[in-house]
Parts: sequence; C-alpha cells; structure tokens
Amino acid sequence: MAERGGRGSGGHGSLDKSITLPPDEIFRNLENAKRFAIDIGGSLTKLAYYSTVQHKVARVRSFDHSGRDIENEPLYEISVQEEITARLHFIKFENTYIETCLDFIKDHLVNTETKVIKATGGGAYKFKDLIEKKLGLKVDKEDVMTCLIKGCNFVLRNIPHEVFAYQKDSDTEFRFQVNHPNIFPYLLVNIGSGVSIVKVETEDKFEWIGGSSIGGGTFWGLGALLTKTKKFDELLQLASKGQHTNVDMLVKDVYGGAYQTLGLSGNLIASSFGKSTTADKEFSKEDMAKSLLHMISNDIGQLACLYAKLHNLDKIYFGGFFIRGHPVTMRTITYSINFFSKGEVQALFLRHEGYLGAIGAFLKGAEQDNPNQYSWGENYAGSSGLMSTSPDVYPMQRTRSGTFDMLEMDRLERPLVNLPLLKDPSTYVPDTVDLTDDAMARKYWLTCFEEALDGVAKRAAASQPDSIDALERAEKFRQKYWNKLQTLRQQPFAYGTLTVRSLLDTREHCLNEFNFPDPYSKVKQKENGIALKCFQSVIESLDSLGWEERQFALVKGLLAGNVFDWGAKAVSDVLESEPQFGFEEAKSKLQERPWLEDSYSQWLERLKGPPHKCALIFADNSGIDIILGVFPFVRELLSRGTEVILACNSGPALNDVTYSESLIVTERIAAMDPVIQSALRDEKLLLVQTGSSSPCLDLSRLDKGLAVLVRERKTDLVIIEGMGRAIHTNYYAALKCESLKLAVIKNSWLADRLGGKIFSVIFKYEVPCK
Repeated sequence: MAERGGRGSGGHGSLDKSITLPPDEIFRNLENAKRFAIDIGGSLTKLAYYSTVQHKVARVRSFDHSGRDIENEPLYEISVQEEITARLHFIKFENTYIETCLDFIKDHLVNTETKVIKATGGGAYKFKDLIEKKLGLKVDKEDVMTCLIKGCNFVLRNIPHEVFAYQKDSDTEFRFQVNHPNIFPYLLVNIGSGVSIVKVETEDKFEWIGGSSIGGGTFWGLGALLTKTKKFDELLQLASKGQHTNVDMLVKDVYGGAYQTLGLSGNLIASSFGKSTTADKEFSKEDMAKSLLHMISNDIGQLACLYAKLHNLDKIYFGGFFIRGHPVTMRTITYSINFFSKGEVQALFLRHEGYLGAIGAFLKGAEQDNPNQYSWGENYAGSSGLMSTSPDVYPMQRTRSGTFDMLEMDRLERPLVNLPLLKDPSTYVPDTVDLTDDAMARKYWLTCFEEALDGVAKRAAASQPDSIDALERAEKFRQKYWNKLQTLRQQPFAYGTLTVRSLLDTREHCLNEFNFPDPYSKVKQKENGIALKCFQSVIESLDSLGWEERQFALVKGLLAGNVFDWGAKAVSDVLESEPQFGFEEAKSKLQERPWLEDSYSQWLERLKGPPHKCALIFADNSGIDIILGVFPFVRELLSRGTEVILACNSGPALNDVTYSESLIVTERIAAMDPVIQSALRDEKLLLVQTGSSSPCLDLSRLDKGLAVLVRERKTDLVIIEGMGRAIHTNYYAALKCESLKLAVIKNSWLADRLGGKIFSVIFKYEVPCK
C-alpha cells in the first residue's frame, strides 16, 4: 500500500519522507475528520480519528393514493438519499513514517473541530513537539494503562470475533472465542519493555496487581547481546528458526528421562541455557534466540497464571509489543499458561491488540459524545484484518515495513443487545458451520461467492440506470470484494471465524462502500406489488379449508414463499428465465413429506393446545415470502389469540424485506383484511426492526427496542424462517422458549451435505427441556 523508501535510524531529521500514501486506501475520509488521538510506541504509531461519512441509503415512501387509480402504479416510491453517519478510523504504521504521515494529514485536514490531539504511549513524549508543529494541535497526554483498558473494553464489547486462542498444530492457527455478554472481570497482561498485570473489574475500576521487569525489553536487550541483532522482528525471526533443546537443559538431560515422582516429562526445560555451561561449542543465533524466547515467555506465563489463580480469574488477555501477532510468541505463552494452570486457564489474544491504546486515547477525548452509549460494528470493507506473520506459512508477509494496517468501525443507528430468550448467551454461536475449520466447505463457499460476483456487480450497476458512474463503481466493488475473497483464501481467520454470514456481510459492506445501498430495491418493489394482488385470494382459499388441512396449507405456503430468495443461484436463475414462476409453482418444487428435518406432527399437536402468549417472527424475503407466506401465518396466530412481533431487517440485504418496506406492506394488507387491521389497532401485531442489515441473523446483536418488547410481551414462541437465518445461522441455537426454524434448501451442495436434495425442507420445532 505504500512504496518503501530508505529507512532512517532515529531522530526526526532521518525520518523517511519518500513513501507515497494513497489517501483513498489509508487515510480515508480524512477531509471530514473531527477528532484525533495517537498512540506512539517504541516502533509503531497508531493513529485514531473520528469522521462523518456521507453515503447513499435507499428510502421507501408510500404514495398518496387518495382519489387515484392505483392499479398500475408502483406500491411505493423508492429514492436514494444521502445520509451522514459516524465512523472511527484506526491506522497502524512504523514510526519511520510518522513525519510523512503528519504532513499528509496536515495537507488534507479541512473540517476538524478540535484543537487538541490526545496522545498516549512512550513516544508521545518523544514526538510531542513534532506533532504540535506539524498539525497545529496541542498534545494532551493520557495515561497509558487507562487507555489500554478503555480500548480493551471497547473491542471486547463491540467486535464479536475479537478474542482468540492460538493453536499452532491445528489446521487453523487462530481459534476464536464466543464473546461473553459480561466481559468483566478479566486479567490483562501487557508485555512491553517490562510486564504489567492488571485486574479489570468494571468499565472504570481496575488495579495494577503485579508485574515483572523481565519482559519484551529483556528479550530484545539480551537477544541483541547474544546475537548482535538489533531489530525486534528480526530477533523473533531468528527464534522461529531455532531449536531451543540445543541450548536448554531438559529434565531428561538431568534424570535420563521423565522425573516420575514429580510427574515431569523428560522434554520439559529444567534449566534455560543450561547446556551452555558444559558444552564446548558455539551456539547458533537461532537456537539462542529460541531459548531466550522460551525463558521469557515461560516466566511471564507462570506469573500470569499465579495472579489469575490468586484473584480467581479465568480470562487472561495478553497484549503489548512483545506479542505483535507473532506465532512463535503466542505459542510459547500458550504452552506456558496451559502447563502451569494444568489446562484450567487459557491464554487469550486480541485480534486488534495493537490498537488498544489508540482506541482508549480516542475514547478519552470523545467522552462528551459518550461513544459507549452506541453499538459499533467493524467495517470489513475498510479494515485490513488479522494477518498471519508465520514465516513458514506466509513468507511474503515477513517484511512488515512499508505496510499500513487499518481498522474501521461504523457507529450503528441503534444499540444492540442479546435476545432475552437465548438459553445461554455465553455459549451461543450464531453460525452453523465454521469455514475456518472446514476446509472443504471453505473452498466451496469461497468459489461460490467468486462465481456469483460478476452477477452481483451487474445487478448493482443495473439498479442505478440513471447514474453515469454506476458501471465504474460496480467494477470497483467487484475488484474490492474479489481481493477480500483472495485474502480469505490465504488467511481465513482475517476477520475472525470465517462463515457464510461473514462472507455475505463483507459483500454488503463492499456494496455500501461504493454507494450501492439496495441493488434489489426495484425487484422488491415489483414483487411486493404483485404479491399484494394475490393476498385476498390466498386468504379465501385458506379460510375454505378445515382446521387441520389449513394448518398444513399455512406451513406449505410459508415454505413456498421462502423459495423466492434472490441470494440463491438456483432460484435467481429460475426467476430471471421464467418470469411467470409464482406461488403455486414454488409449492410444486417443495420436497414431499417426510421432510429432511420434519417435526410438523409435533407442531400440529402443540396447536391443539392453548395458544401462545406472543410469537416473535423473524421475516426473510420481500414479495411472495412475507405477503403470501408469512402474513397468512401471522393472521392464523392472531386468530388463535396470540400476539405477534414481526421483526424485519433495519437495512437492506439482497431481497430481504426491510422494516420500512414492511410498514407499507402491512398498511396495504390491513386495508384488505380486518384481522390484520384490528390487530394493528389494538397493538396485538407489532412491527419492529432487528438492528441488522444482514441476510443472516445474530441473536446476540439485536435492536434493544426489540429485546425490551420481547420481555414486555412475555414472548413464548420464536419463529425463524429462511436459509440464512435458520440454516446458515441459528440451526443449533438453544432458546428458553418454544421455537420453529423452517427453510427450503436452495443450494445443491448444502442439501447434499445435509443428506437431502435441492428444495429439501427443514421444519424444526423445538421445545426447551424443563
């Protein structure tokens, strides 16, 4: 991303000025930056700034149909409007480039509101005068540890796949952890020049409980003396190639094997550098560096373990420049913690560990805006992702100089919380298949998304026929998403656990990046209008059936509606080639009973009992799905005396129905149907937004208003429909109440893997164990 020039060796005068910085790739949206913070360490600078981002959003508005013939008019008006949202930018680069970067920032600043830049880290003192001179901003220094804790709390709360354990010998290096809804208490072990061990109990309550002078500086200093290697990363490179047993004395070297009395393996280190006292030979730089790394890491691991046990803590997060994402470091610390805790405590690392100080410094400077009252989400389109620095796996990434890592966080419109009905939020995993682990599935889905990319780009351009640059932007989208897919082929862990959901969400982020907020808006508008014309005849047909026959027809209609998914290639091909394909044709495609997953009989028996108090329904697609599938089902529940909360996406994704579209559709249905009309009037039917703009569903990140409503209405039934929400996610989700998960499998590969065929049916009715 940046051209590398000659490296300077120290003072301001020798700093590299030859690099070229592409502004659209690194310091994005700098002209709208409002507030800055900076964290300068011994070798890396982390810059943070807040900006307002102007982007396009699709809006729908009901026409005023009074006194007009509406037979051939669209159901509603679609407009693309400009919206301003907030974004946090974090950029990490080597101190070598600090003067050039400051010059670049100065030249591009336009609307900054602040006269102060918050600064933390040891380098904040060293570079204070340079920053003030270049930017004309007063440097306000903040406490390093306070900033680290604030930053750590922020990423733990807002980034679901932030925490990972390192497993060198497994297929994937990084094992991401489920975020616990309560992040406190935890132990933060910050390994800089020395080691600081901090117990964090609440957002603002933490205490330094111990530490050591033997830390990263010790490794670097002794390493330089032993190997004459002055650079930290090069020292770690040496260590990664070394064999510590050539230098260290092992238990078996002392006792001839294992020490059975104490249960010590013969391969344990009995004495670091122990062989140097007796061996009459020179040791290699690699072996000495490896021995030194083990010695320092084991010491830190044992200390951390003892403090964790002393304070009854089971979560230990490691950070600091000693870690820096280096596999050899993470492996030795992991081994040490596992050994000394006998497997009871796990060493955990953070995907954005390098940004914690900058994030914390920024939050200190933005306290008047109260950023913690909002939820934030990682913008995959503008973030670098976690890169492996393992020399044997990705040799091209060994040269870190000249690289700029980025993290972008978008402020979400509404705060997000857990669904109150999750059985155990601390163990809930939304995604059904972990593509990071499953190599065969990963290869299939990455290829699937690659093959679909040209069609998505074409659809995006076609959605804006009046835009002169739509084709150009669509091509930029195509290239950016293609590059993301190639990154994920090499580094599936780049953005946390790789799943079908994360691939879909990354695609949506890239579409939004190039101002394609809703490529399917016209498709949805047309299909909603067509489906509404059929609603009354569908209801009349259902009402003519006997009770038991009607229940099956309602379920079959719900499943048939779910066929209309433009995100599934098997369906989109049919819809584009056969425009007459409709509700009845979809019914004929469905698998006959018994279905692939079939608990319909249990559901029918349940319906013969008392009505549910309140049902929460997560809707999927626009058009036939919600109008002819979901609404007749909703109508039946209402007729039984069950209140209904109908939850739709806050923002667009594929042809999924959005909350604003559902309001218009419901208004039109209510005008035709007295059951829906009275339910709306009496607030027995409530429409809410999920807080999501994804084709999938994460029940741990839902709109707070929805969660409040679920509690207030004493919801006792959750219905999740669609392949994205009920199969790719939540297939194994355990709830406190009854649940119904139903979908039609519209992907041959997935159907085959589940033991079925294309258009196989999943109908999964679950009752929690008492």
